Amino acid sequence: MKKWLSTLVILCCVAFHVHAADEGVEDYAYYGFEPDIVTNYISNRKKLGFVKISVELMVKDPNDLVSLEHHDPLLRSAIVEILGNQAEDKVKSLSGREEIRRECYETVNRLMEQEVGKAIVVNLLFTKYLYD
Repeated sequence: MKKWLSTLVILCCVAFHVHAADEGVEDYAYYGFEPDIVTNYISNRKKLGFVKISVELMVKDPNDLVSLEHHDPLLRSAIVEILGNQAEDKVKSLSGREEIRRECYETVNRLMEQEVGKAIVVNLLFTKYLYD
C-alpha cells in the first residue's frame, strides 16, 4: 500500500511540474528574408562599398508569419533603404551595427503596425553580416 501511495504522489508531482513548465514556455517563431539582403552603403573610398546581411524576425505568435511573408517586399525595401543611407564607419563598427539593427527593428515594427494594426516583431536579428 505504501508503495502505491508513494508512486501516486511521485506521479502527481511529476505531472504538476510538467504542466507548470509548459505554461511558462513561449512559442516563438522566426521569419527569414530569402535571399540575403545585399546593398551598397556610403563609402569613403572610390571603391563602392557593399553589405550583405541575413535577417531573421522573431515573433511570439507563429500565425504572424503569414503577415510577415505577405509584407516581405515592403520590409525588405525599408531595410535596404536604411542600410543604403549608412556611412562606412557605422557599417564597419560593432556599435554602429547595433544602431542599424535597432533602426531596422523599429522601422519594421512601425510598418507592421501600419499594415496589420499591431507591432508583431519581438526582435530582429542579423544572423550574417558581411561588408566590403
